[in-house]
Amino acid sequence: MRPRHVLLALIVAAIWGFNFVVIDVGVNEFPPLLFAALRFAVVAIPAVFFVGMPKVQWRWILLISVGVCAGQFGLLFTAIHAGMPAGLASLVLQAQAIFTLVLGSIFLGERIQLRQVLGLAIAFGGIALVGFDLGQGSPLVAFALCIGAAAAWAVGNVGIRKARATNILNMWVWVSLLAPVPLLALSLVFEGPRADLEALRNLSLPGIASLAYIAYISTLVGYGIWGVLMRRYNAGVVAAYALLVPIFGLSSAAVFLDERITPTRIVAGVLIVGGVALTSLRLRRKKAEPVTEPQRDSYATPG
Repeated sequence: MRPRHVLLALIVAAIWGFNFVVIDVGVNEFPPLLFAALRFAVVAIPAVFFVGMPKVQWRWILLISVGVCAGQFGLLFTAIHAGMPAGLASLVLQAQAIFTLVLGSIFLGERIQLRQVLGLAIAFGGIALVGFDLGQGSPLVAFALCIGAAAAWAVGNVGIRKARATNILNMWVWVSLLAPVPLLALSLVFEGPRADLEALRNLSLPGIASLAYIAYISTLVGYGIWGVLMRRYNAGVVAAYALLVPIFGLSSAAVFLDERITPTRIVAGVLIVGGVALTSLRLRRKKAEPVTEPQRDSYATPG
């Protein structure tokens, strides 16, 4: 990758890493499920008028929306609201690679290689270490919700691979448009209409700023730059930079939320990121060159 494109990839990783700090702010201003619903509504509702009708079968749009959008972000926001440290959430969410590999083997017939088994074992060891560390003082329910978010993301990844979309923007707009419906319904049931209305009536500057960040900076700017890089370079080369998201997530949470980075968490981070890298990235001997055609493979990203 050219130096300026490497810089852009690093900027996106930083944007998505800092996103977890912003989520922590947002779930203190909105009920978490309502916050997740608003995140997709404010982006998708205006955008749907510019992308045309869906170019992917509705069943895959629904599966991706329920998995990646409603499931992943609904559970993630709820986990952080329940006490999951934002920095560690960015790390634990990488468990999606483990679930994706297993589900891909079951439902897509994808073969699991020996190095991937080793990567799974290493990453699982890191996740177990996070659970042990959190068990010393943080609620394990929040940790379980975060694991659930990773599993939901993996379900959506299966849908992404089944969909084989050639127009990624069109697919993601329609996927995002459906997400507010189940999220809002769940919010009304579990958080209550009174809490939702009170949050909307008492909008604060931190609440508006956090919603604007996750909706426009993280989604539009982040995914916009990511899409440009995916079109220019091999997808595996670009995807490697997503592994930097937990590093930015942990460091920004330490700076802005005073979250502790203990030796245990550092070791867990190395194990998870290293295991995911071994599991997800193809080992290439030849140096990757820019590509001239859009990438056909779909890679879900943590924004």
